[in-house]
Amino acid sequence: MDGVEALDSRDFKKCVEFHGHTCPGLAIGFRAARVAMERLKIRKAPDEEVIAVVETDACGADAIQVMTGCTFGKGNFIFKNYGKHAFTLADRKTGRAVRLSLRSEALEPDPEHLALFEKIQKDEASPDEESLLRNLTRERIRKILEADVQDLFKLEEIAPDIPPKARMSTSKACDLCGEPTMVNLLREVEGKKVCIPCVQKMKKGRKATSKK
Repeated sequence: MDGVEALDSRDFKKCVEFHGHTCPGLAIGFRAARVAMERLKIRKAPDEEVIAVVETDACGADAIQVMTGCTFGKGNFIFKNYGKHAFTLADRKTGRAVRLSLRSEALEPDPEHLALFEKIQKDEASPDEESLLRNLTRERIRKILEADVQDLFKLEEIAPDIPPKARMSTSKACDLCGEPTMVNLLREVEGKKVCIPCVQKMKKGRKATSKK
């Protein structure tokens, strides 16, 4: 499948529908998911069969969710705030894991693309400039989708860090705010079972008092 076919494919359109728009970042996540899934010989996970770890909260993370079926709700989508276009998929059944990280030279900044994007963000672009940006964006996406894998990503099979399957947990009301909270996330403070936000408020209150 070449770049144009992938861009117009059913799977990529599903990613766009979920994300809300098409962009190079989404294409990076889409390509990473497909490559990793092919390498591990896995399909979209209906439950927790696959684990996905993303090291960015940028656009590509949405494509990973759509393609792999890994979600926060199922407990098999793990976000690490490292600011990297890096994605790991692990297969519980085989114990194998693959990590792909975007190469620094794979997506050089395009000054014209960036300038047009900035103008649109400020509502200063003309209709012709908006059309030009769409064309430039589509071309950038096409290049990502048809680039040689080795030119686009550093790909390595790694020792998997597979978390235990998600467990059901009961909830109990926080003794301060009264909101139901998973019992394993309540903290005991001064003899009370307190949720994390209330613990943080208590700490801030103590700091403010100590400064007076």
